[in-house]
Amino acid sequence: MADSSFDIVSKIDRQEADNALNQARKEVEQRYDFKGTDAAIEWSGEAILIKANTEERAKAVLDVFQSKLIKRGISLKSLETGDPVAGSKEYRITSTLKEGISQENAKKIGKIIRDEGPKSVKSQIQGDELRVQSKSRDDLQEVQRLLKAADLDVDLQFINYR
Repeated sequence: MADSSFDIVSKIDRQEADNALNQARKEVEQRYDFKGTDAAIEWSGEAILIKANTEERAKAVLDVFQSKLIKRGISLKSLETGDPVAGSKEYRITSTLKEGISQENAKKIGKIIRDEGPKSVKSQIQGDELRVQSKSRDDLQEVQRLLKAADLDVDLQFINYR
């Protein structure tokens, strides 16, 4: 019998992220408490740029964007946010959406699987994802439960379950 396997990845649906940003932009344009604050949120290449005339307003726009991401099913672990930076007339917050599992996080996940998971399970780092293999599908499901319960700073999805 062939080994069963699945891949652990960290990916973001770009269309959903774009929809969340557009919804946040529309809400910021329409909300009364943002009138006259020059508050805006937009894509700046691969980054998300938030602008407002005060630090509190910039953080409020970020909060609106975060709530839209959650409603669209995108984990906030995928959002990497910088500190508000004061410009000449405005405050700016630059955020990025993280994709892929870093080598450091992949090693942490591999260590959790080795130390706490069933002994028949093998994990292998492949670029920015991990492949987990075992003869028993029950062991693979146990690994998934283990990783969902672990407090990692990366949003994980399990794909290619065979």
